[in-house]
Amino acid sequence: MSHTASILLLGSGELGREFTISAKRLGARVIACDAYAGAPAIQVADEAEVFSMLDADALRAAVLKHSPDHIVPEIEAIRTEVLAELEADGFNVIPSAKAAQLTMNRDAIRDLAADELGLITSRYKYAETLDEVRTGAAFTGLPCVIKPVMSSSGKGQSKVETEADLEAAWEYACANMRGDRARVIVEQFIDFDYEITLLTVRHAGGITFCDPIGHRQERGDYQESWQPAAMASKALAAAQDMAVKVVEALEGGGRGWGLFGVEFFVKGSEVIFSELSPRPHDTGMVTMISQDLSEFDLHARAVLGLPIFGDQPAFPAASAVVLADRDSADFTFDGVADALGLGPNVDLRLFGKPTTRPYRRMGVALAVGEDTDEARALAAEAASKVRIEYRD
Repeated sequence: MSHTASILLLGSGELGREFTISAKRLGARVIACDAYAGAPAIQVADEAEVFSMLDADALRAAVLKHSPDHIVPEIEAIRTEVLAELEADGFNVIPSAKAAQLTMNRDAIRDLAADELGLITSRYKYAETLDEVRTGAAFTGLPCVIKPVMSSSGKGQSKVETEADLEAAWEYACANMRGDRARVIVEQFIDFDYEITLLTVRHAGGITFCDPIGHRQERGDYQESWQPAAMASKALAAAQDMAVKVVEALEGGGRGWGLFGVEFFVKGSEVIFSELSPRPHDTGMVTMISQDLSEFDLHARAVLGLPIFGDQPAFPAASAVVLADRDSADFTFDGVADALGLGPNVDLRLFGKPTTRPYRRMGVALAVGEDTDEARALAAEAASKVRIEYRD
């Protein structure tokens, strides 16, 4: 069957699922890879490979088997040294092997931002022992935030108010980290006014921005997001300037094309760099209803070298997550009609994950409104009407 390009997707969660749909609409052939069969993106892809992305031999074998035009990581936990070797051999890693290597670990991307690029960040120290955690907290001051340098969706992250809580935070971070390094970042707690994700697209025609996205987190995971987030023009310009610097620094040996989720804290007129993901961002799921081109459409266009015209304005919109509350492999959803029955400004995405666990994101409700406050209320109401019925 003919196709415009072949894409090997590394990681096949809900973000990969939506990207796969966007890429296939543009004629691409997608081979979705994940550690388990039936992952969300595997369900909609052309072909699938099941293996751990941390298995270097399996990763290399999958690339050589399919010889894709583009290798698109959807997760951080990948043998990034293999991606660097493949890029040197002529494969196109999105956005680059350098970006995958630096953003797999919070310490690498933080050092790039703070030390090499001179971006404003919070005070921080790294720690590999409990004693070093205590030293780090003395440097940053209390309260502070402790999180693994390598984890996903905020897992292992906690805010520490007193010295007595440091040991528990260290143990929690170690229990939820990925990879084989027991290393955390001890970070100054910023009493910010709000935080945003600035979706930044680097493509054949230059750099494009989406309107800033506000979001709220619990346990390190996003619970709701809204767009456009109210932001002073001076603060937005500062965020865009920092985003351009860090995105361009990640080009490495690749083209550096793709969508980046760049996170900032904002306090007054000060904008503070937080983190970066070189791929669609979970808070950006709101763009499935807020923009003509979603973050997944934009990522697909950038990957494939297709035109993107100008910054992407957003309608007032919001997303709210649908969460599981226990482990199950036999369940169904109820209340879908009730959620969608709230009106024409509501939509819903259920991700097709085969199992549940406490706090696992199983879907997202989407809504538009006259303003973001109305959209947030409507999205939250829609999400609350979707119930997971367990049958085991």
